[in-house]
Order: sequence, then structure tokens, then C-alpha cells
Amino acid sequence: MSRFTVEVLVTPRPGLLDPQGKAVHSALASLGYEDVKDVRVGKAIYLEVAAASAAEATERVEEACRKLLANPVTEDYRVTAEGSR
Repeated sequence: MSRFTVEVLVTPRPGLLDPQGKAVHSALASLGYEDVKDVRVGKAIYLEVAAASAAEATERVEEACRKLLANPVTEDYRVTAEGSR
């Protein structure tokens, strides 16, 4: 088995209220960053997974996303597995 570093990026679904994103957007505007037109705040989760392949590591983490790491009703997620050690 190899070890893979798997990154999960979880973001609010488009069109849903993102209070943190709105607060950051407002704060950026007050600091002079009017060119920033929208902000979405999500979360990044990093896992180290033992698996036979990157595809297998990705599949296991996607299963974990569906069960625990992301709310499928309000959030989208993207899983990326990198390198083996």
C-alpha cells in the first residue's frame, strides 16, 4: 500500500446564503478592495490515506465526504489525491 495526501475542498453550493463570505466581502470592500466582486468561504480538509492507488484513495475519501465531511444538501466538494510515499 502507498500513502496519499488527499485534499478535500468543501464550498457552499452556488445560490445558497454564505454569511461568512458576505462578511469577508464587506470587510474587504471597507479595506479598499472594491474590485473583489464575490467571496465564498469554505473549508479545506487534508487526509493521509493508505491505498493501492490514487483512484482508490479518492474513492474512499469521496465516500467519507458523502457520509460525514460535507453536507450534500448545502455543500459541494472536490477531492484531489497527490503522490504516493
